[in-house]
Amino acid sequence: MSRVVLVRHGETVWHQENRYAGRSDIALTDHGRIQANALAAWAVHAGLNAVWCSPLQRAMQTAEPAASAARVPLHIDARFSELDFGRGEGLTASEMISEFPVERAAFVQAPATHWLPEGEDPRHAAARALEAIREIAAANRRVLVVTHNTLLRLVLCQALRMPLDSYRRAFPCLENGSLTEFEVSEQGEVALLMFNAPLPDGV
Repeated sequence: MSRVVLVRHGETVWHQENRYAGRSDIALTDHGRIQANALAAWAVHAGLNAVWCSPLQRAMQTAEPAASAARVPLHIDARFSELDFGRGEGLTASEMISEFPVERAAFVQAPATHWLPEGEDPRHAAARALEAIREIAAANRRVLVVTHNTLLRLVLCQALRMPLDSYRRAFPCLENGSLTEFEVSEQGEVALLMFNAPLPDGV
């Protein structure tokens, strides 16, 4: 068995404003950097043998201190990039309702079937990320993967054989810097050990 710890990157300005941040390359806030440092303190004693992350700077800025603190390699993999939100990129929910109300309503009801206009098919995003997780787990004992909110929730649904359309309802809240951990068998089967857990006190 291998363990994969998935972390949503630290806070960004767009998250403070509740804007959809997909492929836009948004940096961390000061609080986001504090969250990255807290993750690094956790990583020192986490038994990691590698750290992976999305190529977007908010993920890299969260992952780099952890890799450095754990003294393990940092790998960048585009398969961990956030979902592309298309015309929804950078908008709030209310702005989407104003700009494309019909499509937004369909997205709320079934977000993996009716994804945001001109965005990425969530089925493809879930498949690419889960493929990467299984590859990494096959070659490592315990790794940290710093990725993104929507992608992580899609992966949870895909790995646990839940309908992808349920990702917003089943996992409504995923905090910045929180820990989610999978156990991955030699056959690539996934078991959820921990979800959206805060970093332990004192790190």
